[in-house]
Amino acid sequence: MKLVFKLQTKHGVDHFLEACSREERDEWAADIRATVNKLQATDNGKLMNQKDPAESRLHNINLSKVLDSMYDVHSGIKLSNHVEQGSNYSNCFSGSAVVDWLVFMQLALTRVEAVTLASALLEEGFLRTVGLRSVEGLRTAGLSEQFMDDSTALYGFSDSLKKRGSVKAERSLSAVELSGKVIKRGYLLKQGHRRKNWKVRLFVLRSEPAFLHYYDPTKDDTTPVGGFSLRGCLISSLDDNGVPSGVKGNIQGNLFKIITKSDTRYFIQAPTHQEKMEWIDAIREQT
Repeated sequence: MKLVFKLQTKHGVDHFLEACSREERDEWAADIRATVNKLQATDNGKLMNQKDPAESRLHNINLSKVLDSMYDVHSGIKLSNHVEQGSNYSNCFSGSAVVDWLVFMQLALTRVEAVTLASALLEEGFLRTVGLRSVEGLRTAGLSEQFMDDSTALYGFSDSLKKRGSVKAERSLSAVELSGKVIKRGYLLKQGHRRKNWKVRLFVLRSEPAFLHYYDPTKDDTTPVGGFSLRGCLISSLDDNGVPSGVKGNIQGNLFKIITKSDTRYFIQAPTHQEKMEWIDAIREQT
């Protein structure tokens, strides 16, 4: 965990990066921090008298939660097939369908604000352009209007999200385990059962039925590398002082343990104490 550092975008999206050494990690962190400070100073000077009320209201919206809702198997946006200029595109949706969905789900949003929010999802790489119309819009539009509220402009979920468990992959994998509503998702460190080494995994918590799955973000596989039912599980926070029994390797703290009904033990590290407690509380509600 020492070599992992976190970047949080202006939209509240977390990205975890791992360096090859402490020196490289510190250099990257210092350079990125210096660049961010310069950009903030420039933006403050330009926008001091030009505040956008819509952007101010949208600033507090968590894009990751919007995305979870967007490809929820029950209430998310519907994927379908579209034809553009003679070409067929599958598993995508129109720009106007996205804006309609955002306005419906985020009841306080205007249509203009929904377009801005959709542009943020596109900018963060959660959505991708599909076909020539949306690509042209992305190239010619302003930064806050990259997304087109148009029935002929097509978009889809990004390929990286599909590889980490999107709607299409979930539906084809398991009608039972992956049919539940996504409650929480995020990157955590998990100790392996055999080699006892620590690896970053994308964890997805679902309810009704309650399951916890984890994906390997470095592979192109569409299926989880592991998962288990939360029925009958026990979860507990572990003390940061000392190394608990059964744990090996470099422990940085924020550690918790899950014991399944079959007595399999999972040791997991969160990036911060707050995130650890949020995961523990969320999982306990499903056990």
